[in-house]
Amino acid sequence: MRILVYGVGGVGGYFGGRLAEAGHDVTFVARGATLQAMQDEGLRVDSINGDFRIDPVQVTDDPRTVGEVETILVCVKAWQVSEVARAIKPIVTPQTAVVPMQNGIEAPDRLIEVLGREPVLGGLCGVHAAIRVPGYIVHDGAQPRVSFGELDDSRSERVDRLLAAFQQAHGLRADIPDNIQSAMWAKFLMITAFSGIGSITRVPIGEFRREGGSRQLMVAVMEEIASLARARGVPLPQDIVASTMAGFDKVMPTSTASMQRDMMAGRPSELDAQTGAVVRIGRELGIATPVNGFIYDCLLPQERLARD
Repeated sequence: MRILVYGVGGVGGYFGGRLAEAGHDVTFVARGATLQAMQDEGLRVDSINGDFRIDPVQVTDDPRTVGEVETILVCVKAWQVSEVARAIKPIVTPQTAVVPMQNGIEAPDRLIEVLGREPVLGGLCGVHAAIRVPGYIVHDGAQPRVSFGELDDSRSERVDRLLAAFQQAHGLRADIPDNIQSAMWAKFLMITAFSGIGSITRVPIGEFRREGGSRQLMVAVMEEIASLARARGVPLPQDIVASTMAGFDKVMPTSTASMQRDMMAGRPSELDAQTGAVVRIGRELGIATPVNGFIYDCLLPQERLARD
C-alpha cells in the first residue's frame, strides 16, 4: 500500500515506522533537523514491543514530489492540521483516504475546510511515544492502537484496505469502530482530562489521580465533555466517565500527556484543540463548561507566551 505519513513525532514515527517495517511503501514528510537525520541515518524506533530501524527511509519535505498515494496519515500537532491540508491538497484525490491522528475533536473539520468531505476519514490513536532526538522515537508505555472509519460509518474499500495494512504491522492494534464519532469523542473526553489536570498540577498521573480534589476535577472535566457530545447527538455509553476513570487507574503512574510535556517545556501545545475546544463547543451549544473554562483561562497565558 502507498502511504504518506505527514509528521515524524511519536505518532507518525511509530505507526508509520511499523507500516514501513511491514513492507508497505511509506514516505514520511519531515523538515529541518528531522529531515536531515532521517536522510543520514534512517528512522530508529525503540519500543517495548521490539526495537526496529528503517534505513534507508523514504522521506521528503515536499509531498508534491511523492505523487498520488492511497492513504495519508496526518500526524502533526492539532494547530498544524490546516497547514498540512493545504500542503497535501495537490496529491489528494477523491479516492485518497486522509486520516487525522490528532488529539482533539476538530481535525476532520479542519481537513474538510481545505480538501472537501470526500477524502477525509475520522481517526484516533493511542501511543505513549516521543522524540528522543530527531529521527529517533522511543515508545515506552501503553499498547499502541489506531482506529479510523468513514465519517458516515459506511464500510468502504479504502477503509478495509487500510485496516488490512495495519493488521500486517507488528506492535499495534487497529480497528474500525461501529461509530467513529463516538470513538473520537471518547478519546477526546479521556485525553482532555488527562492533559488539562496534568498541565495544571504539573505532576504525573499517579500523583493527581490519588488526590481527592484533583481526581474529582478529572471527573468534572469529563462530565462536561460528555454533556457536549450527547447534545450533539453522539452516542456515548452512560458509564463513560466511570469506565474512563477505571482506565486512568491502570495507567503507568509516571505517565504524562503530551500537552503537559509541551507546556512544562515552554513549547506551544494543543491547549486550544483540547480544553479550548470544550469551551468553544460549550458556547456554541449554550452549555456551561466552568471547569474546563477555569483550566483554559489558567493555562492560556503560558500558551500565549510559548507561541510568542
